Amino acid sequence: MVKKISTSLLLAMAAMMIHGTGWAAEAVTTDTGTTSWMLTSTALVLLMVPGLAMFYGGLVRTKNVIGTMMHSFAAMVVIGVLWPAVGYALSFGPGILGGFVGWEPKYFMLQGIDETIMSTHIPEYVFAMFQGKFAIITPALIAGAFAERVNFKGYLVFIALWSLAVYSPICHWVWAADGFLFNLGPKGAIDFAGGTVVHISSGVTALVAALFLGARRGYPKNVMHPSNLVMTLMGAGLLWVGWFGFNAGSAIASNLDTARALTVTQMAAAAGAFTWMVIEFLHHGKGTSLGVASGILAGLVAITPAAGVVQPAGAFALGAIASIICYLAIMLKGKLGYDDSLDAFGVHGVGGIVGALALTFFIRPSWMAEASAKVAGGWTVWQQLGVQATAVGITVAYAAVVSLLLLFIVEKTIGLRIGENDEMSGLDHSMHGEQGYGLINPN
Repeated sequence: MVKKISTSLLLAMAAMMIHGTGWAAEAVTTDTGTTSWMLTSTALVLLMVPGLAMFYGGLVRTKNVIGTMMHSFAAMVVIGVLWPAVGYALSFGPGILGGFVGWEPKYFMLQGIDETIMSTHIPEYVFAMFQGKFAIITPALIAGAFAERVNFKGYLVFIALWSLAVYSPICHWVWAADGFLFNLGPKGAIDFAGGTVVHISSGVTALVAALFLGARRGYPKNVMHPSNLVMTLMGAGLLWVGWFGFNAGSAIASNLDTARALTVTQMAAAAGAFTWMVIEFLHHGKGTSLGVASGILAGLVAITPAAGVVQPAGAFALGAIASIICYLAIMLKGKLGYDDSLDAFGVHGVGGIVGALALTFFIRPSWMAEASAKVAGGWTVWQQLGVQATAVGITVAYAAVVSLLLLFIVEKTIGLRIGENDEMSGLDHSMHGEQGYGLINPN
């Protein structure tokens, strides 16, 4: 009898020790599968930046290839320094100034997260670096609007100020747990991977910058041929690949939500490219490489805010709708006469707005059911559309006003629009003293 009791006690103690060890391990260890995927996603999003450099670089004239690609690489450098220093704290720290922006002293230079494991079971270092890649590519997108006519030093100062004064506050509003757009409505304004934070903010800023700086000399009278559409296609391909990290990584998990986001990203990109080709065949009788690249981006931009809430059929619809509206927006640019050099607003701004609003009509029923359960009387698609429209309107207004102020300050202090001689000789020579294609005539 004593032996049986002793054995039972030993087994009970062993079970308690194992159980206790399990709880302790869960509190301090990472989920290696999720962490591995998030490390991969972080690398994929960074891959998009040289992809964007190739995409933009192939679209400008030969004399501006290096200067244009440097805009993307410079964003990796400048924001790569600012983000760990203060950007992460401003974006994801607890709200200050009435929730206008965040701040957390321990996030300065990431000094206080050395041993932090988040509730998602990944090291906070990984989350901080993943989000930092979004902060890098967003100002790089803006450069497409004023390609071939901007002072490099002025550009560096502008994107630094813009990242702090525009990107970080909007990021905090939409993605921080105490952000007011994150908490608008029963489940917040939907922006799964950056339709509002990334594409609308950069696209609207691009339009403001294009209008503020004025057109390139000779535009639209002189034809300005792309220097290398092969490079543009390769850039579009890298962007497509990187976007899987951009969208699927935003689940901050490795599960069903990740699989859903990856699937709808693929489908929207394909639908966008297919629709753009069809439009070109109907309009011009032929499909173009630039059209395919533009359609890919239109579909990817539109699915970005929606990747966590729509099903495959909705992804097809969003990709197609975005292609049609972005195509019309680019045609309208020609009629209005403003020089958004590489259609940063026409694709990213317009596509982001389309995705953020139109996703409302394709939301997964289970998402709407969860939202309705949180509100007395339920929650309708039209109410969620109102939330989405509010987020879009606030982002558009804030990005436009603050960006215009920053453009004015930089232009009046350092200078942003280059002089006529520098523009005629090209950015490669005037800003960097180099040539992108060696002995090829830069003109």
